[in-house]
Amino acid sequence: MLDQADKIFKAIADPTRREIIHLLVVASTALSITQVTQNFEISRQGITKHIKSLQEAGLVSISEQGREKYCRVMPVKLKVVYDWLSAYEKFWTDKFSNLDDFLDKKYGKT
Repeated sequence: MLDQADKIFKAIADPTRREIIHLLVVASTALSITQVTQNFEISRQGITKHIKSLQEAGLVSISEQGREKYCRVMPVKLKVVYDWLSAYEKFWTDKFSNLDDFLDKKYGKT
C-alpha cells in the first residue's frame, strides 16, 4: 500500500496530471470537469481518470454543484515534494560552492 508521499509522486509523474494541476493553479478557482477537459485533446473519461488519481493523492478536491463536478487544486499537499527536494538543496549548494572554489583556484577569479 502506498503512503501519502508515494501517492503524490505517482500522481505528478504523469505530464497530463501535472498540466491539470497547473491549469487549476492558474485559474485560481474551481473548474468544472468540462472546463478542464476543454484544455486537452483527451476524452472527458480520460480526464476524469486523471482527476481521480489527483484526488486520491490529495492534490485535488471534487465538489458537486447540480449535475456538474468541480475540481479545486490543493497545492499545500505539494509541500511533500518541496520537503523531499529541499533535503538535496544543501548537497547541491555545497557541490556548486566546491566547484566555484576549485575554478577560482585553478583559473583565478574573473
